[in-house]
Amino acid sequence: MTLRVLPQNLINQIAAGEVVERPAAALKELVENALDAGATRVDVNLRDGGRTLLSITDDGKGMTPEELSLAVERHATSKLPDDDLFNIGFMGFRGEALPSIGSVSRMRLTSRVRGSENAWSLSIEGGAKGEPEPAAHPYGTRVEVRDLFYATPARLKFLKTARTEQMYAREIMDRLAMARPDVGFTLTGDGNKSILNYPACEGDLFDARLKRLGAVMGREFQENALQIEAEREGIRLTGYAGVPTLNRGNAQMQFMFVNGRPVKDRLLQGAVRGAYQDFLARDRHPLLALFFELSPRDVDVNVHPGKTEVRFRDPGLVRGLIVGALKHALAGAGHRASTTVADMALGAVRREGEGPSLPYGGAGRSGGGSGFNIGQYQPSIPSHAAVERNYAAQSPVDSGAGYGGLFDRGRDFAGTPDDARDTGSDGFAAAAAAALSGGYDSAAPSARIDHIADEGKFVDHPLGAARGQVHANYIIAQTRDGLVIVDQHAAHERIVYERMKADLAANGVKRQGLLLPEVVELDEASADRIADRAEEFAELGLVIEPFGPGAIVVREVPAMLGKVDVAALVRDMADEIAELGQGMALKDRLMYVCATMACHGSVRSGRKLNADEMNALLRQMEATPHSGQCNHGRPTYVELKLHDIEKMFGRR
Repeated sequence: MTLRVLPQNLINQIAAGEVVERPAAALKELVENALDAGATRVDVNLRDGGRTLLSITDDGKGMTPEELSLAVERHATSKLPDDDLFNIGFMGFRGEALPSIGSVSRMRLTSRVRGSENAWSLSIEGGAKGEPEPAAHPYGTRVEVRDLFYATPARLKFLKTARTEQMYAREIMDRLAMARPDVGFTLTGDGNKSILNYPACEGDLFDARLKRLGAVMGREFQENALQIEAEREGIRLTGYAGVPTLNRGNAQMQFMFVNGRPVKDRLLQGAVRGAYQDFLARDRHPLLALFFELSPRDVDVNVHPGKTEVRFRDPGLVRGLIVGALKHALAGAGHRASTTVADMALGAVRREGEGPSLPYGGAGRSGGGSGFNIGQYQPSIPSHAAVERNYAAQSPVDSGAGYGGLFDRGRDFAGTPDDARDTGSDGFAAAAAAALSGGYDSAAPSARIDHIADEGKFVDHPLGAARGQVHANYIIAQTRDGLVIVDQHAAHERIVYERMKADLAANGVKRQGLLLPEVVELDEASADRIADRAEEFAELGLVIEPFGPGAIVVREVPAMLGKVDVAALVRDMADEIAELGQGMALKDRLMYVCATMACHGSVRSGRKLNADEMNALLRQMEATPHSGQCNHGRPTYVELKLHDIEKMFGRR
């Protein structure tokens, strides 16, 4: 075969295969162009998931007719003024997007610069460029891409359904919207159906960013986000991270932005795991969005065709900055737990299936719905006999008749079968009579405080004043504006665990020398990674040394691990260093031992506590970092505000 230079159109189609994988990839390139042009609003319209139509309209600075013709040429760009690939200050810089997209679609660009009397339009079909012609358009640019991949039909076979492609497009828009809260974004689909609408956020950067993150990631994240702000050696890190009790089963809600560019990096996953390792199980992931600002010369963004990955000059510095900033924010959160915990508790009043039996025959949901909603409950009017009977039961009696009222008239609630049907009580009367006569001893509190010397004592504390214990495990506390339910075992377990961690940090990890040092054979690269971190592992009680090419000798292990498979431990650490840039296996095992010891050394479920013990536990929780969740990320307490409780009972 003879060497030859490929035709320009084929070159563009090959480039399109690298840059334009699917409609969402074309969308990303075009929206980035709009942002680079100074747009304050970007409107996107999709048809058939972007295959039939992909339209992007912005209010940026626009282009002249001459610039329109030049913009669709390969490697024509205005974003490298000094021809320096290591000083990139824009989202795009290669000048490939427009010619690549135009080579596989029917594309039309319409643009108008400020001060111009009219707009200009340019069409490209399958790589064939037309001439600019006058058009009507407001200031800014509109790019219409029709019949994407019509010139390369084979590519169409690899696209997913319209709904799936639309989902990919929304994901791209969400990421770009988080990066630029000062810009308004809209996305519409088939039939002009609104998919997303993010108005531009006003206020300072942190407030605007939190509003936009709340719109994208959900109200729960906005309410439970911790502010992140740190700087080290010219790298500034800002953003928000969720409290540990707000977590997910995957890492899809973890976002990273470098100089305003959304990127994906394994460095983030490993660093986040290191910061949250004391608060979440290995299969749970926190929610966060981190924003880096650093010199363009300290990061290479030209390492991926889609510019979705970057390479830092000093990844260790970046990782340390992430871990340190997250740990500092988590420590500052104290005993705070996610508000979603209370929301889940309040949501428990909605039952699956038939609603509960209500007084006077009231229906839980009109039409026989699937659950009971306290907000929709409208009781029917009771009969005159039922009203008279209940008033009589609650009326005062002569002083010689004992306590009077309900306590002496429990028998009046029993009624007759006809009466029961009259009130719709379904046996409630009998239950009430039994309760008033001293029945249901098993429902009595495990411990309660009958005499409160100082009614207002402790109620102004964050976790309030203990008022009782139920089921020998849950402490009920009263705050100034609500109540708190505490899992005594989980709370004390966290307190003991934090004390053990502090002791290890102060006194170090005790080591146990191996009678016969163990040699672990690895591949040469893995052995070098382990050896490079020998000092770090020695601080955790594991003493290792290189032992020739592809081998490590282990001389001492942490004493608290007891009998341990040394070879398996070293291999696990080598795998994690290769995948995440750090070896967490040893620290995970040490913390697991601490957690197990804390579990066995804490207050057990079933132990009855007196008032002083309950209040002491609440005060310890307030003074202990991270006491809002146990070692596995589960909440240690639930707080219910008074206005929420009143809503449950229809008082609001």
